[in-house]
Amino acid sequence: MRLRLEFTTEPFDLDRPPAHAEAARELVLSAPLDSVDVGPFGNTVEGGADEVIEVVGGLLRRALASGATRISLQVNALPGAGGDDSGGGGG
Repeated sequence: MRLRLEFTTEPFDLDRPPAHAEAARELVLSAPLDSVDVGPFGNTVEGGADEVIEVVGGLLRRALASGATRISLQVNALPGAGGDDSGGGGG
């Protein structure tokens, strides 16, 4: 299974990226993902289910530890994504 994760961290700072945004960006850029798109108000990554789920945990820990007061996440299963590398059996 392949997943797409979209996320934002807050509070925003229009003058420069805050520490929590930099921490999140550093994490996703170093992760073994297929696609990463970072922007000033939103970020999108795509990859295998295990990799994306691992990134979610790290993202939450790092961004909160770096001053984020809100993290918005959306995870979508990509259509037509065959196979199941999630390690789960459904449920």
